[in-house]
Amino acid sequence: MATAKTRINVSVSDEVERALAALAKRDQVPQATKASELLRAALEIEEDRVLDRIASERDGKHAKYVSHEAAWR
Repeated sequence: MATAKTRINVSVSDEVERALAALAKRDQVPQATKASELLRAALEIEEDRVLDRIASERDGKHAKYVSHEAAWR
């Protein structure tokens, strides 16, 4: 059966495999589905870290502040 998803092979430690198996069993989903969900969450966290770093770099003594009303006109 063809799928629109891309397959990747990932080698994990025994500890990670046991944790993944336990989480997948708990949530009654295949291990691949749980791995995909966890990977997606990790990518969102990484994106948040990057955006936070960008915002922190922009926030300084000479930062230009815009009122809420002006920003949403």
